[in-house]
Amino acid sequence: MTRSPDRAGSGHANPLARELGWVVAVIHFTAILLLLLICAPMHHLWRALGLGRFWPRLFLGSVGAVVGLRIRTFGQPRRGALLVSNHVTWLDILALARTSGSAFVAHDGLAGFPVLKWLCEMNDTVFIARERPTSVAEQAEDIRRALIEAAPLTIFPEGTTSDGTGLLPFKSALFSACVPLPEATPLQPVLLAYHDVPEVAWVGEEPGADNFRRILMRLRPVRLDVHFLEPLAGDALADRKAMSKASREALLETMEARRGPIRR
Repeated sequence: MTRSPDRAGSGHANPLARELGWVVAVIHFTAILLLLLICAPMHHLWRALGLGRFWPRLFLGSVGAVVGLRIRTFGQPRRGALLVSNHVTWLDILALARTSGSAFVAHDGLAGFPVLKWLCEMNDTVFIARERPTSVAEQAEDIRRALIEAAPLTIFPEGTTSDGTGLLPFKSALFSACVPLPEATPLQPVLLAYHDVPEVAWVGEEPGADNFRRILMRLRPVRLDVHFLEPLAGDALADRKAMSKASREALLETMEARRGPIRR
């Protein structure tokens, strides 16, 4: 599905509003650059002292605040969890980093952009390649190692962003690194529910730069409810397919509790 920029959510139906949107975008972008100039050197100093990922988390959470991300949290992220989340937009990364301090599993297409790769690596991102099935075992081991060393860790088992009104099928292969789960590691579904989802979702053929610009030009906050659901237990953890199915059902049930029946 391809969206036109006008419908996609900056809300700038008239020239004056659009000009104001550009001013807001410049202010937002300048603030993001300043944050990066502060946080990147501090991150490298922090790492040299063996003090972890504080600065990348601070940077991502602060970028979310700068671009107008306003979050309400329901439930609590469990310590050291593998988080299983729906995926709507790049804002998901900012929201989960802020609310849980999570690292992420991402498609290696992001690694083709040097600045994005650098930012992702600072937050211990694990890159996977869907087009190289022969490396599945190796990639699963990378995920498992990150889960032990850098938890919490988030996977997006839809494999791409959706329009936020339902869920795409889950790719159970992403759960293969989790069987069996490392000791004391909860598997916790997380629902990201945007209030103005048609205006912020990144789907279809829209270039990433266009989506980024739209969000920066918004004159209204991006309101998001983050639901940390109960961790899976029992038969739901039996194997990767059981994990995938139970996680998806938990997210769908929460979606339907919010707004009624949805497509499955």
